[in-house]
Amino acid sequence: MGRRGAVLVIVVLLLFGVPWWRLVASGQDWPAAVFVTATAVFAAGALALPWLMVLGHARGEDRAARVGDTLLGVVWVLFSWSVIGSLVEIALGLAGLDDPARSRGVAAATLVVAAGLVAWGAVEALRVPRVRRVEVVLPGLGPGLDGTRVVLLADTHFGPIDRVRWSRRTAEAVDALEPDLVCHAGDIADGTAEQRRDQAAPLGTIRARLAKVYVTGNHEYFGQAQGWLDHMAGLGWQSLHNRHVVVESGGDRLVVAGIDDATARGSGLAGHGADLDTALAGADPDLPVLLLAHQPRQVAQTRDRVDLQVSGHTHGGQIWPFHYLVRVDQPTVHGLSRHGERTQLYTTRGAGFWGPPLRIFAPSEISLLILRRTLR
Repeated sequence: MGRRGAVLVIVVLLLFGVPWWRLVASGQDWPAAVFVTATAVFAAGALALPWLMVLGHARGEDRAARVGDTLLGVVWVLFSWSVIGSLVEIALGLAGLDDPARSRGVAAATLVVAAGLVAWGAVEALRVPRVRRVEVVLPGLGPGLDGTRVVLLADTHFGPIDRVRWSRRTAEAVDALEPDLVCHAGDIADGTAEQRRDQAAPLGTIRARLAKVYVTGNHEYFGQAQGWLDHMAGLGWQSLHNRHVVVESGGDRLVVAGIDDATARGSGLAGHGADLDTALAGADPDLPVLLLAHQPRQVAQTRDRVDLQVSGHTHGGQIWPFHYLVRVDQPTVHGLSRHGERTQLYTTRGAGFWGPPLRIFAPSEISLLILRRTLR
């Protein structure tokens, strides 16, 4: 077994072992039938998860992906709240409450909280995203562009769960905002354009006064990135594959540029790889620049070269407390932040979800950015 295999085994054992201990084997003194049945359920889940994830995501079998992703989400919630439950049990023990009442009470509370969060998280994941409105001051913005309405989508992740209706309603919500510019910052889908054609089709109905622009995310490089670039162009979007366009309003202009995802160069796909120099080649250096880059960490290469970078990728953590792990890899999880003297970064929580159909304490969003010359 290689290092990856060893890490996988450890992760699976922790994900299932901690809840098993907290709910079944840690002083609860359950009847033998309950203990054996619960242990068998946890063991079956631990054995099934890797197999389902391989079938679902490596081999593209949607049914396996749906089951595996749901199982992953449920066990993550159980794991997280089992850890919290263990801390609660320690406190109750110090307070003098004895077993098995103490351990049984904590186990029951953990199950109730986890079940409630899973149910709520599923509703949150499948609802039309809420609109989050943010004003962003760009000092170099011309008066004709003051008040420009930029709608940012990212991480729609059309995938094993058929979300055609959700896609249609999300597109309608975008149109209702009367955007000047619509940006999709990548991770449209898990799968090829042909596989997810129906779910992506409503993106073609979105209207914008100035432009609709799109860049690749890391998940496009799992499923034919060039195919998605071509497909989005067919839906009326301008694919910013290390290039820029210039939009104009009231006699003033804004450079809207895009670069490939940070993983593109390592994908082996010819001609792909984030290249800001190429993206800005020929652009007027006196004009403000809005840049689409899928991952927030790409700001390390773009800081002080663009005025506003818009990104996705993080999902705001998607399922609490996963955002603490996301923060290890990314400079920000969501919201507006400043990097260097010139560059601001807006990171959206994204519209959809990856894997588990859950969003817990990380609501989805359609981001409405109002560009301003000065504070109001």
